[in-house]
Amino acid sequence: MNWFKSQDGRGFLLALPAIFWLGVFFILPLFTIVVISFMSRGAGGVAELPYTLAHYDRTFGVFSVILIRSIRIASITTIVCLFIGYPLAFFISTRKNRNFQNLCLFFIILPFWTNFLVRTYAWRILLGDAGTINAILLSWGWIEEPLRLLNTEFAVLVGLIYGFFPFMVLPIYASIERFDFKFVDAAHDLGANDWTTFWRVVFPMTLPGVLAGSALVFIPSVGAFITPDLLGGTRGLMIGNLISRQFGGSGNMPLGSALSVVMMAVVLLTLLVYVRFGINREGDD
Repeated sequence: MNWFKSQDGRGFLLALPAIFWLGVFFILPLFTIVVISFMSRGAGGVAELPYTLAHYDRTFGVFSVILIRSIRIASITTIVCLFIGYPLAFFISTRKNRNFQNLCLFFIILPFWTNFLVRTYAWRILLGDAGTINAILLSWGWIEEPLRLLNTEFAVLVGLIYGFFPFMVLPIYASIERFDFKFVDAAHDLGANDWTTFWRVVFPMTLPGVLAGSALVFIPSVGAFITPDLLGGTRGLMIGNLISRQFGGSGNMPLGSALSVVMMAVVLLTLLVYVRFGINREGDD
């Protein structure tokens, strides 16, 4: 009884609702998915005994191409968002006019006011054979026949970059906002040029924001299924689409569970990298 009156006991009681929530809605479903991934496929695609490793063999065998494609597309999306987002975040954070900064941030988060599905359908109109982009290029005489933009891997990349770009800009912006530019003056006094100062001083000290933004872009990109389904078709098939199909109709629940476990392992690895190099470095700073 005295333990519950202590500081540790009160802390445990305060954390109890969160522990219950995580246990029921995260750990238990995750454990269920892991167990199902080792079971056999029964009638209608449901899981049944005996246990088997066949679904993991298919995941790392036949479906390894889709897994690699998903990681590659997510990596390209993250890199492009970083190359575009870092200069933009740096530009916004170094403006002296606070109202201008707020206006820029407003335009960055403005797409979130519209449903993600609606925005993805808008890209179908822009990238279609009779869409806006092809219509403009044809009217200007730059092309003689419509370009194949929709149902390609390029369309998937465009949709993912557009959808997750704010997740890269905002953490970097917050990191640069905390940066003390007196370090830049000190580097110049020691003879460093702008390029050296950026790579040796500015970028390392804003790296936590870069890693946070990269994790926020890569993790949802690798498991995306709406954007690849609407913009990529069969050429943009990713692991998220494959998992969705296994749990619908007469799919294969154990196979879908095995694919989900592998995808979660990729996400967990990304989080471990962020914790190792991002949070620890931010704490050191």
